[in-house]
Amino acid sequence: MDKAKSDAARHAALYYHANPKPGKLEVRATKPLANGRDLSLAYSPGVAEACLEIAADPQTAALYTSRANMVAVISNGTAVLGLGDIGALASKPVMEGKAVLFKKFANIDCFDIEVNEADPHKLADIVCALEPTFGAINLEDIKSPECFIVERLCRERMKIPVFHDDQHGTAIVTAAAATNALRVAGKKFEDIKVVGLGAGAAGVACLKMLIVMGVKRENITMLDSKGVVHSGRNDLNPEKREFARETDMRTTMDAMEGADLFLGVSGPGLLTQDMVRKMAKDPIIFALANPVPEIMPELAREAAPGALIATGRSDYPNQVNNVLCFPFIFRGALDVGATEINDEMKVACVEAIAALARATTSAEAAAAYQGEKLTFGPDYLIPKPFDPRLIGAIAPAVARAAMASGVAARPIADLEAYKETLDGSVFKSAMLMRPVFAAAAQAERHIVFAEGEDERVLRAAQAMIEETTDRPILIGRPEVIAHRSARAGLTIRPDVDYQIVNPENDPRYREYWGTYHDLMARRGVTPDLAKAIMRTNSTAIAAVMVHRGEADSMICGTFGQYLWHLNYVRQVLARDGLRPVGALSLMILEDGPLFVADTQINFEPTPEQIADTVIGAARHVRRFGMVPNIAMCSHSQFGNLDCDSGRRMRAAMEILALQEVDFAYEGEMHIDAALDPELRERIFPHSRLEGAANVLVFANTDAASGVRNILKMRAGGLEVGPILMGMGNRAHIVTPSITARGLLNMAALAGTPVAHYG
Repeated sequence: MDKAKSDAARHAALYYHANPKPGKLEVRATKPLANGRDLSLAYSPGVAEACLEIAADPQTAALYTSRANMVAVISNGTAVLGLGDIGALASKPVMEGKAVLFKKFANIDCFDIEVNEADPHKLADIVCALEPTFGAINLEDIKSPECFIVERLCRERMKIPVFHDDQHGTAIVTAAAATNALRVAGKKFEDIKVVGLGAGAAGVACLKMLIVMGVKRENITMLDSKGVVHSGRNDLNPEKREFARETDMRTTMDAMEGADLFLGVSGPGLLTQDMVRKMAKDPIIFALANPVPEIMPELAREAAPGALIATGRSDYPNQVNNVLCFPFIFRGALDVGATEINDEMKVACVEAIAALARATTSAEAAAAYQGEKLTFGPDYLIPKPFDPRLIGAIAPAVARAAMASGVAARPIADLEAYKETLDGSVFKSAMLMRPVFAAAAQAERHIVFAEGEDERVLRAAQAMIEETTDRPILIGRPEVIAHRSARAGLTIRPDVDYQIVNPENDPRYREYWGTYHDLMARRGVTPDLAKAIMRTNSTAIAAVMVHRGEADSMICGTFGQYLWHLNYVRQVLARDGLRPVGALSLMILEDGPLFVADTQINFEPTPEQIADTVIGAARHVRRFGMVPNIAMCSHSQFGNLDCDSGRRMRAAMEILALQEVDFAYEGEMHIDAALDPELRERIFPHSRLEGAANVLVFANTDAASGVRNILKMRAGGLEVGPILMGMGNRAHIVTPSITARGLLNMAALAGTPVAHYG
């Protein structure tokens, strides 16, 4: 890196740490503190009740305090990243960063604690004294061999997990990468010869973990800065003595003869091409020194073209990154109140990480790493850190292992429900969609996707096969679908997992254009125009398939304008007695779900259309297992303005009153009155709504669409929808911003039989 780039990077890093406020952490209250009553509960006298409960039963600390979700990141700054012994204070930015990763990836609260103490026994005393405050301890950047002493003493004396991430996090991710590398190479742990270059904290822990996974101790050769660790040396600490062996080997070159796996946690350039050439065929090379590895991957591959390579760098495939492990192993350990993190829990973590790499890559990970081929194989042995499935895969596996090995103080009764809760913490729609997926699972339905070549659609189709009983139909060119599926690492197969309708060459083409012409002949569509539309317009093709009963429902709209798609849906399916009523968007917000209608269809709806929208919204809200509480929103509030929107809303309320509907609705009102029950009570004491509204129905699409977009862009809202109401669940039109998971959600909605929601 030239000086200008280096200076720019330095200034960017310093600015990041200083602005908008210094540091990377802050403390936020989880309880309200708005008045005297709150104060009396949070502190004296109310706090005494919680204290007395804990004094009587220490286990209740998990119920009345944050301890069960609190980790301490503790360092003395003696071995910080690549910076060495920089002292406790200078290590603080690193420890704050570690705490941020705990929060970001596993929602674990964390304090960083930097201690000016180099003596390992005194440092262990300090750590042990903190046990009442924390649910677990993460030791960080403590130099070897002192780190072994500190961890051993703390583990012996404390009844909470103590985990030195530099050792065990590295070891777990390395073992996961090795598991998959051996699978690719067709080898087994018990048969391989291992050379470990580097005998510090990470090197020792990695080799111990490989032994746990099945490597034979006699097949391991360890090297430190003085060469092979052999039984004739008298300068070995206890950790190295465990790996000392009777051998004539003295150098790295000697040790590499016939080695299957090289594990480097040492320094730059210490592995040469000549050494690589001495290894077994198609060797596994983990060159983990950072930022410059023991050998650059391109040089290793020159020497051994079939080599399976991992590094500690993010700019090469197979980065061994501890963030794949530590947030999630702590999540599982904390949630069962584990008293330690034992080998069984580590192995569970290894196996979960390895299995996730072998599964189909998530759409979210693919979006975060655009341009990279995330398909299991030599260049994808371990998942990426931003794969949101990590928490749902690893934490339950760790929790299960903790319970099975007898170290769980608070066992989880339903691990499947626990996994669903974890998935819901990263996939914001997961919990709300559960009743929809459950209903969809009761019958196999065929869903046709108009834009079948879109990668988001392909990923949604893959997820449908894996997670539902529905079967996708993709409209598109077979060769394009095959190419894009392979590029995305998808395993779905045509004619086995999904059907293809090829607009350029489908045997049903004559029937399709004939059907479309029959429907549209008296609306100006000639046979030639019908033929052209059935060759080029995938939305019209999908609608014809639904009309003919070849598909149960259709999804379109991943590109183009909503009303353009609606035009063709209406042309074909309105002939089946279906009439679009309105578009309903479910917005998932931090404080709960909120439905918004009509966001797309009726620009200035009539009172009758508003009433139909309210009824349709109530019906669809119930699909999510919720009770509809509908506010009809206008610039007018309970008749205080004689404006157009107010008049239409009041007329719609009269229509609803005559229909004697079985749900709560009220209007017309402002949004703040809809969402704030206390404000509404002051304005209109006799409201039929109780609590905050969960559905907002507007008098025009400008208002509804504007609210929807503001909630998406400024409030972090996640949209499920738009749900096309009035079409008997036979058609849904999405918007171009939809994600692959959003399409999966829509497919589940489309896959729900009509009987489940009316």
